[in-house]
Amino acid sequence: MTLPAAAPAPTGPTTLLVIAKEPLPGRVKTRLTPPYTPHEAAQLAEAALYDTLQAVRALPARRRVVVLDGRPGNWLPAGFDVRPQCPGGLDERLAAAFAGSTGPTLLLGMDTPQVTPQLLAPALEPGAWDGCDAWFGPAEDGGFWALGLAAPDPRLLRGVPMSTGHTGAAQRARLTAAGLRVRHLPPLRDVDTEADAHHVAAAAPAGRFAATLARLTPATAR
Repeated sequence: MTLPAAAPAPTGPTTLLVIAKEPLPGRVKTRLTPPYTPHEAAQLAEAALYDTLQAVRALPARRRVVVLDGRPGNWLPAGFDVRPQCPGGLDERLAAAFAGSTGPTLLLGMDTPQVTPQLLAPALEPGAWDGCDAWFGPAEDGGFWALGLAAPDPRLLRGVPMSTGHTGAAQRARLTAAGLRVRHLPPLRDVDTEADAHHVAAAAPAGRFAATLARLTPATAR
């Protein structure tokens, strides 16, 4: 039986970047172990990445790029380019991701599988960049889950302290100090801990992440 071809992804003026890590046991979601094994944590990471990419694929974009640490797998849908991450700290890797892009660019990670096209739509609809230089999506843990720049400039990210409770505030301050006009996306919760995983799955019960979590979590622990 021949499967129908996937519908063409919609086009738009903005490049969408997803910074991601190949979901290998022991290399991803290590804060989920325990209670999950490294193999189970990798399954959850792959499901989170899959859901994120499905949301991105449904959005209008000039290009869709996975900025990847590792190798692509069967979680990668059609319509995405793959670019390797550079070495260095997270600030350097984010800066390099933006440096490889021209024109309006929106970057997000793989830790918010509850993201939907509707949540990201304000930054991608017609007029999204009118009177706006940057889009900022704060994370509930003090970081950020999305960052958009009308004119990508890696200097806006280099040196920002990453993986702290004030990373988001520091990054936003860097934007405003540069004189950028910033608009905001809704805050989202990253998946870091078991409690985060259940919270995010409840927010997006129809996704692959929620289904994977339900399969891996004993009924008595739900």
